[in-house]
Amino acid sequence: MGQTVTIEDALELIKQLSLIDKIRLIERIALQIERELTNTQSKPRKSLRGLWRGSNVSESDID
Repeated sequence: MGQTVTIEDALELIKQLSLIDKIRLIERIALQIERELTNTQSKPRKSLRGLWRGSNVSESDID
């Protein structure tokens, strides 16, 4: 594989870009983050409503 790039290395390269290229980079990164967030969204949570229905939990059990 290739060499590992640190954040500091990336920032040094970004400093060399023109303003418009920096804006384009931000747009591309934002799209990539959006895609990753869409792919990693968690499953809908199961409702816990009624979880203890029918259980005989007394106040002493809770204490």
